[in-house]
Formats: sequence, C-alpha cells, structure tokens
Amino acid sequence: MSQNRTTDFPGTSSTNTGTGQGGFGGNTGAGTGTGTGTATASDTGTATGLAQTAQQYGEKISEAAGQAKEYLGEKIGVVGDKFKELQNADLGEVAENAKEYARKNPGQAILISAAAGLLLGLILRGRRS
Repeated sequence: MSQNRTTDFPGTSSTNTGTGQGGFGGNTGAGTGTGTGTATASDTGTATGLAQTAQQYGEKISEAAGQAKEYLGEKIGVVGDKFKELQNADLGEVAENAKEYARKNPGQAILISAAAGLLLGLILRGRRS
C-alpha cells in the first residue's frame, strides 16, 4: 500500500513517496519518484505486444480469406459445369429427374423449393424497388 499517494493527470506531474505496486504513468512505486503521465517501458511493451497480436490475427484472417477464395472458386466451377449440363439436357428429362428426386426425398424437395421461392421472391422484389 502506498503512502502520500497523489493522482496524476495527463500533462501534469506529481511526486510520490512510500512503497507500493508499480502502476501506469509513475503514479505509485517504491521509494521517491516523480510522474509525468507519460508511458513507461512496460506500457510501451504492452503496446508492442498488442500490435504483434493484431498483426498475427491479420495474417490469420488473410490466410482464411485466401482459403475461402479457393474454396468458392472450386464450387463456382462445379456450379458452372452443372449449368452447362442443364443447358444441353432435355427439359423433359430434367423434369422427370426432379420428380424422381422429390419422390425419394420429399423433405429435402420441400426445403429446396422453399429456398428457391424465397430467393426468387427477393430477386423480383429487388427489381421493383
């Protein structure tokens, strides 16, 4: 616990005497000292540590973004191939395949239909605005 402790505000100085724990801006400490409200070496170290942590997270985010870009590129290629197949396919055959899929997987067929209807509704509503 410190004796004769004074409060230090930025741009002012104070004198501290007594013993206590080190703090920010030299407000408390062992022995006699003056504080000016400026950062100490430990504060600078903390700022440097935070900057390094921020840089590490930035690198991780960049890496994740690169992986996401590659993944999306692959999936877009697969979707493009499916569209090409659908353009070349007979519409009767596509309809028959859709009916067969709906018979085998009725729950998924309903969910897919609902999602497609929602997407189509959002697209059409966006054009009217």
